[in-house]
Amino acid sequence: MFRVSREIHFCYGHRLLHYAGKCRHLHGHNGKAVITLETRDLDARGMVVDFTDIKQMLGRWIDETLDHKMLLHRDDPIIPELRRLGEPFITLECNPTAENIARLIYEQARAFGLPVVEVTLWETESSYATYRPPAGGDKC
Repeated sequence: MFRVSREIHFCYGHRLLHYAGKCRHLHGHNGKAVITLETRDLDARGMVVDFTDIKQMLGRWIDETLDHKMLLHRDDPIIPELRRLGEPFITLECNPTAENIARLIYEQARAFGLPVVEVTLWETESSYATYRPPAGGDKC
């Protein structure tokens, strides 16, 4: 098996609903997503996937969809105010934890047809979460 990883850096804000700690407040992170791809065979160029292709597909999606956006649970009560102010945000069906953001990026990589096996999201320099799907899949 061959395995490659690409780091993509982006900034985002979020908060967690039904959470008693500091993360219940709006705050931001300088995130780093590490996308890991794996294949048994290399392409005609001798690559799993060209690093530039990963950046152009997934990096562009992260930049357009997640970078400098508030990532919020769809039931977050701040959404009407952000909408009124014209502030950028996206909603998730789940709490926007590092775990769920890693899964979101994983799912997008799969949608692009990349042979992704896991995504690790570094929320801070010392804290990260990894999503690797179970054999049967899962939901929020």
